[in-house]
Amino acid sequence: MNKKLRKAVIAGNWKMNKTPAEATELINAIKPLVKDADCGVIACVPYIDLSAALEAAKGSNIGIGAQNCHWEKSGAFTGEISADMLVSTGVQYVIIGHSERRTYFGETDVTVSKRVRAALDSGLSVILCVGEYLEQREQGITDELVAMQTKIALGGVSKDELKKIIIAYEPIWAIGTGKTATAAQANEVCAVIRATVAKLYGTASADAITIQYGGSMNAKNAAELLDQPDVDGGLIGGASLKPADFAEIVKAASR
Repeated sequence: MNKKLRKAVIAGNWKMNKTPAEATELINAIKPLVKDADCGVIACVPYIDLSAALEAAKGSNIGIGAQNCHWEKSGAFTGEISADMLVSTGVQYVIIGHSERRTYFGETDVTVSKRVRAALDSGLSVILCVGEYLEQREQGITDELVAMQTKIALGGVSKDELKKIIIAYEPIWAIGTGKTATAAQANEVCAVIRATVAKLYGTASADAITIQYGGSMNAKNAAELLDQPDVDGGLIGGASLKPADFAEIVKAASR
């Protein structure tokens, strides 16, 4: 696989952190540090921060995304936000299927697929998350599981629509735990995801899709992970709240 065929993307997932005022402050701190980045830069912020983040990022190279969306356009879904609502704010991206949504809020492969469909239909670009629990890795079923998650999530997605999808490999055992897959482990599963995309859409589409690693990538391990041939970026949690650390990861992806 030739990494020149696709663009590295570093996306910050702020999770449930920052008020609108704090979001403005954080975006303003990050902007000058990443202005010369030779990779995509995205900040995925809580719903309440979207307007503030979009305003702060205006005129910069930072794209703004949300962290989830519902599959229906409207209705009796208390606490949910539709893709059309996100689009109305000016948001470009949305994370779908994050491990915390799957683990804590009952997200399934089927609902992930429905959310992907809704997001694409509304014109959003999707950061699609897949990954295994520690028990699943120890059982030796990581490859089959991640391939299945990828196939289900992409069900009904056309080859043209695939251009609006980034896939993030998130080993659930490495999210927020401080544990990180080795560079070789991360690359191995990203390669499985790419091979799955190749079977579904052909080699050219697989070569072109950006596949991130999302398991506790930080300023210290980013360069080694991003040197891997099938790791095209990162979905960054804690380090995305630290401007200097986030900028260091962006720098590693820009080499």
